[in-house]
Amino acid sequence: MASGQERVLRRRIRSVQATQKITRAMELIAASQIVRAQQRIAGAAPYLKGIAEVLAEAVADAGEHAGRLVGVPDDPRRVLVLGLVADRGLAGGYNANVLRTVERLVRSGRQSDVEHRIVTVGKKGQSFLRFRGFEVALAFTGFSDRPTFSSAREVAAAVTAPFVDEEVDQVLVVSTRFLSAGTQVVETRQLLPMPEPTAGAGPEDGSERAPVDDPHQAPGGGRSGYTEFEPESADLLGELVPRYVEAAVFGALLEAAASEHTARQRAMAAATDNAEELVKTLTRVMNRARQDAITTEIMEIVGGAEALRQAEHAE
Repeated sequence: MASGQERVLRRRIRSVQATQKITRAMELIAASQIVRAQQRIAGAAPYLKGIAEVLAEAVADAGEHAGRLVGVPDDPRRVLVLGLVADRGLAGGYNANVLRTVERLVRSGRQSDVEHRIVTVGKKGQSFLRFRGFEVALAFTGFSDRPTFSSAREVAAAVTAPFVDEEVDQVLVVSTRFLSAGTQVVETRQLLPMPEPTAGAGPEDGSERAPVDDPHQAPGGGRSGYTEFEPESADLLGELVPRYVEAAVFGALLEAAASEHTARQRAMAAATDNAEELVKTLTRVMNRARQDAITTEIMEIVGGAEALRQAEHAE
């Protein structure tokens, strides 16, 4: 019986060690993908910064003629929520943190009679929300870990059209913001209407614009004195909105991908460490079982020898 237990433990140890090799490989792959994702974020930064600056100048030049394209709606009754998660799991709480934020947002809106339209990126978002009884209007899959600008353009078109057609009053994006390799936070940001630029404030990447006392600084924060718009900036905003949304979605997708790889690397590192501890525990149990088996065999041999000795004396 002891030898049978030892065989079972050996099989378990081999199984855990095989799993440990897989989690270790996944950890290394995720670590390499984090570096690539950070490089892609850095590579896209100049374009994202440029589109933000042009947009700020156009908004400042258009002023009140920008209409519903800029600002914060007073009482939005129809809201589109874009949730960015992963196609795959094994990433710790990465997916759940974003999707629970979406769930809370929609449930709180129901209490105020706010109608929500949900669009997701990533297979996990679609399955999570539908399992909980939420209707997902549109789901994009297959590119969460390595988004391209063409995929961002497709997502942007899907969330821009309802706003332009006045089917929704506001578009929000819920995603994970990649601040550093050690810090990622779930954020809910307004995508449409476009955020109103503030004096002296830079785009979302934290870059600086002209100081408040710059004579060319427009009231909205853009520097309209440096740019002449043809056609008029108010008319041009209609063309800039899709470009802005594409850039914003692409930036959010890149940060979400970097956050996904970081979360997966941490999860696989923890799984590898746990597997190592489990192997040590199973090895101790197996050694104890082997020692018990050896002790039992010795006792049986000694007992048999004693029985033979007593039998010889009896004769």
